[in-house]
Amino acid sequence: MLTAEKVLDHYFLDARCMLIEIAALLDRFDRAAEARSGEIPAGIDRLDRIYQALTLLAERETTPNRSERLLNLFSDSA
Repeated sequence: MLTAEKVLDHYFLDARCMLIEIAALLDRFDRAAEARSGEIPAGIDRLDRIYQALTLLAERETTPNRSERLLNLFSDSA
């Protein structure tokens, strides 16, 4: 079993990459929504789930079942 420090060392760059991808998605969404001048885009419920997921991940006190909670959050999205 890896130490906490080794886990962070091993997975940090992958996590950083995934977070940058999420930021890029949100930037593209915002630019596309601005181009439509206030029109509410389809799929806004999926965007809300992304923000809920980010909020869940940002809570340091969250119990260690983050993956399960995210799977449940996204389980009925299509």
